[in-house]
Amino acid sequence: ESGIGKSEAALELIKRGHRLVTDDAVEIRKVSNETLVGSAPGVTKYFIELRGIGIIDVKTLFGVESVKETQEIDMVIKLEDWNKDKEYDRLGLEEEYTEYLGNKVVCHSLPIRPGRNLAVIVEAAAVNHRQKKMGYNAAKELYRRVQENLMKGDEEDDL
Repeated sequence: ESGIGKSEAALELIKRGHRLVTDDAVEIRKVSNETLVGSAPGVTKYFIELRGIGIIDVKTLFGVESVKETQEIDMVIKLEDWNKDKEYDRLGLEEEYTEYLGNKVVCHSLPIRPGRNLAVIVEAAAVNHRQKKMGYNAAKELYRRVQENLMKGDEEDDL
């Protein structure tokens, strides 16, 4: 969605040490049945549009370490305006997916409203996704602890 703050979040993530592949348009290539790779269209490579400032060249402004040519795509984050009538996932026990070129990719819809630090939320979503890929799921751990606590409570009630 235009004007929701994607470019500003990208700029903040670059300042935090992350690297830009592309701003708005992503060219997606299917490498295998499990792997998608994203890259920038040549004409817009390393450019970001910031409303009120204009076009900036991230590579020139922040250096070669702030950009990269390609990136494997294993998660998609969709930013949307906050809707008070919509139910948003609060636990993260179930993954949602989207599909590109026949490959399923984990997809998170993040509600945006004034005052939310979009860059920090995106970074947390990415790290949480990486943890899940490495075998740790915070939502499942919380669920396990709650179940364990309930079982202890039942045992104490039996005494």
